Amino acid sequence: MSSSLDIKYEMQAFDRKDRAYYDNFTDEDRKKFSTFLMLKYGANVSGSADLQAYYLMAVNERVNKNFFELNKHPKLQWLTCTSVSPGMGQQFHYWLKTAKKETDNKAIKFLTALYPHLKTDEIKLLAEINDKRDLIDLARELGWDDKRIKSEL
Repeated sequence: MSSSLDIKYEMQAFDRKDRAYYDNFTDEDRKKFSTFLMLKYGANVSGSADLQAYYLMAVNERVNKNFFELNKHPKLQWLTCTSVSPGMGQQFHYWLKTAKKETDNKAIKFLTALYPHLKTDEIKLLAEINDKRDLIDLARELGWDDKRIKSEL
C-alpha cells in the first residue's frame, strides 16, 4: 500500500472516516505513517470560519487530548482521527507552522526589546555584526547599570 502513503490520500481517508485505512498498511507503511501529521493537518482546513473552528475544536478534543498517552497504539490514534470529520466530504487540509521558540540568546533578546519594529532576520543580523562590547556600550548609553548589564547581557 506504499503508493497511498501520501498526505493527500491520508487526509482523504481522514475526511471520509475510513476506519479500515490503517489496517491496509504493510508493516513498512505502519513504520512510516505518522498520526502526528494527522493531528497537525487535520486541525487546519480551508473554508468558512465555522468549518475551520469546528475542525480545530474537534481535533483538539478528540485527537490532541491524550494523544501522546496513546503513542504505543497508532491504530487507536488513527481511529480517534476518523471521528473528527463532520461528514461533509473532502476538505483541503494544510500545515500550520509551529510558533518559533523563544531564543536564549541574550543579545537577540536585548536587541528585540530595543527594536521591536525590526524583523527577526534584521535582529539576527544586528546581533552578528555587533560584538558583546558594542552591546554593553549601547546598554550603558541607555542608562543601564553594571548589575543589569551583567544579568541581561
